[in-house]
Amino acid sequence: MYLIKTKGTSKIPDYVQVRDDSFTLIHHFKCGKPEKALRAMGIENRVGEINQIVENAKYGELVSFDI
Repeated sequence: MYLIKTKGTSKIPDYVQVRDDSFTLIHHFKCGKPEKALRAMGIENRVGEINQIVENAKYGELVSFDI
């Protein structure tokens, strides 16, 4: 799985895209509120780890992680 942090505008917030190994969009969520999206994906127990990845990622950088 891959995470991509995308920069928003003044009216649109920053988002994180979750993509699979073939880069198909699996889910996306606002940077500040990942709990609901991660619960829908079945990985709510990794919220802290994914928050850390998102905070440290640069915009547009592809970050690999294992489920």
